[in-house]
Amino acid sequence: MSESQHREWKALWRDDYLKWVCGFANAQGGVLEIGRDDAGVAVGVANAAQLLDTLPNKIRDSLGILVDVNLRAERGVELIEIVVEPYPYPISYKGQYHYRSGSTKQELTGAALDRFLLTKRGAHWDGVPVPRVSTGDLSAAQFDRFRTQATQTGRVSARALDDANPSLLESLHLTDGKHLKRAAVLLFHPDPERFVSGAFIKLGAFDGSGELQHQDEIRGPLLAQVDDTLDTLQRKYLSASIRYDGAQRVESLPYPLTALREALLNAIAHKDYSSGTPIQIKVYSDRLQLWNPGQLPDTWTADTLTRAHPSRPANPDIANTFFRAGFIEAWGRGTLRILEDCRAAGLPEPRYSDDQSGVQVELRAASPTPTAPTSGKTSGKTSGKILDLVQANPEITIPEMAAQIGVTERSIERNLQTLQADGRLARIGPAKGGHWQITGSNE
Repeated sequence: MSESQHREWKALWRDDYLKWVCGFANAQGGVLEIGRDDAGVAVGVANAAQLLDTLPNKIRDSLGILVDVNLRAERGVELIEIVVEPYPYPISYKGQYHYRSGSTKQELTGAALDRFLLTKRGAHWDGVPVPRVSTGDLSAAQFDRFRTQATQTGRVSARALDDANPSLLESLHLTDGKHLKRAAVLLFHPDPERFVSGAFIKLGAFDGSGELQHQDEIRGPLLAQVDDTLDTLQRKYLSASIRYDGAQRVESLPYPLTALREALLNAIAHKDYSSGTPIQIKVYSDRLQLWNPGQLPDTWTADTLTRAHPSRPANPDIANTFFRAGFIEAWGRGTLRILEDCRAAGLPEPRYSDDQSGVQVELRAASPTPTAPTSGKTSGKTSGKILDLVQANPEITIPEMAAQIGVTERSIERNLQTLQADGRLARIGPAKGGHWQITGSNE
């Protein structure tokens, strides 16, 4: 037996320990034992009978909750056991809100207190309404992007996708009465940082001594940040290895693109956006570290993150929109998929760590590999590969192109725009049901 998230020992009773009872009630519940020292040795309580009589009323009058107070005997001494159930509403002690996290008690203040109070009311941070922002302030291009991806996955009804943008936002549950939710602003506004500080992603390449070599910042709507980040990683940070399967040239990144995508989506869905701190990605020759200023759900630990968990994203409105857009398959398997993808690629298992500042996942390369040059050029000619695929299948979709070439959908979209602007490729018909046509030479 030892102290844990659900158990605390005290050698004797002090009224100040009402804070610990408050912390248990606001978290997952727990047991406060009086008469056991820090080493776990039963030292006993001299006034056990008196505490057994007075503590229930004192806790009720100070905190407004009911607890079980039990008398226990061990090694010839008496101990008091205070059993605290988790409460569905916030509990305060003298106007302060305490919370049990791990084996410590914290007093909640500022942004942490705001999140706690929202959660206890059944709300969440990304569901808070934002005044003075209308649908007309959002990016039309991001609505088009969402409709294109959602059409391909079929997770949103065709009728909802055909509706005007305000109706589509209602279908996605991104409105609260007459106001847009924070999630809508983060996902669709061209400059979400006007409303949420730190709503961007920092990338940095580091040498073996930890010196920064070059860096980038990925800004804009979250829907675009995912592919923009992956595209930038491919172009400027990760060198692809090249092999040949017969006459076919095959390029492989040091980390599976699917694992990188899942890790990034997890970071975005679980980030604490009230922190004002961006997601940070550090790329070394032998590892990639992705950190976000968030906290794991209470039942998760860094040691068990490689197991499947039930869906508990910190920002469910953002997470659900990603799901409907086809960015993810289902919640609860993200960390397990990262593990499976790394194993399939012959890489070490991902490492997870967390502390009060945030959560980090580290992907490790099979062997050290230099970072990609910073010129912004991708290895190989993506545009030429696109034309080859179109020539073989004019009805090929953007996700199919991305999967076969091994780049992000964002990269495919950029190359398609260039090919169309150069007069080498044309789109005939609508996004769904149309086809591509080569209009220039395939060089």
